[in-house]
Amino acid sequence: MEKETTLSLIIWTKRALGLIAFLLWGYVIVTISQSPAPFIEQAPYCMGSTMLIFGLLTAVYKGLDYWSLQQKEN
Repeated sequence: MEKETTLSLIIWTKRALGLIAFLLWGYVIVTISQSPAPFIEQAPYCMGSTMLIFGLLTAVYKGLDYWSLQQKEN
């Protein structure tokens, strides 16, 4: 039973982190787009924030996948 609970927790953690990352990304993009600077100056910030947010999300997902595989093997 504990293994099933842990696997369910991992799945819901992934979902919650995905939603949080998407909302954070949307907030950052909207904040950057409201700047009076032209798009050519905003683009690096948009790309950088997107790569950072989703890069961290990917790293956390890989860690959670590794944890779930360890739980399934035991």
